[in-house]
Amino acid sequence: MEQVNPFARVAEAVSFAARAHRHQLRKDGHTPYAAHPFRVCLVVRHVFGIDDPVVLAAALLHDTIEDTTTDYDDLVGRFGAEVADCVAALSKDTRLPEAEREAAYLRQVLAGDWRVAVCKLADGYDNLSDFRVLSPAGQAKQLGKVSEYLDALRPAVPPEARPAFGIVEALVSSLRVPAGR
Repeated sequence: MEQVNPFARVAEAVSFAARAHRHQLRKDGHTPYAAHPFRVCLVVRHVFGIDDPVVLAAALLHDTIEDTTTDYDDLVGRFGAEVADCVAALSKDTRLPEAEREAAYLRQVLAGDWRVAVCKLADGYDNLSDFRVLSPAGQAKQLGKVSEYLDALRPAVPPEARPAFGIVEALVSSLRVPAGR
């Protein structure tokens, strides 16, 4: 896949993600699901300060294998193996029971390169963006999930992902629900 402008791949990923998620809504039942991968991409670029087109495209496409009819080969054909490999590493195998699925997913994320770690961190950051409107139980669940990913990444966070890790870790610390609340 040869392109003169590497950001053309990012622009195509925006359109692809919008089409792939077109009939899906976020858990609030109102927000188009595509808003999530778009925000994840914006977090990578504007919060983490990373402008690598592979990371940006992977951020946009990170839920397409897991949540749509898109498969790995579709992504390789349109966006190249680097992007497809990142997205595959960010995709849970929904055929597995939940505990096994989560364990396998963590192994995939940890085995991925720095771009996978950055996308996972941006995904967690975005998933915390609606924290204040969640019930206390929802807040605890969301914080627990993001904290679990941080704990898994902490021992071996790639150098390129350390600044992003610090940003997400600070966000989690600022959102901790005080004991007794």
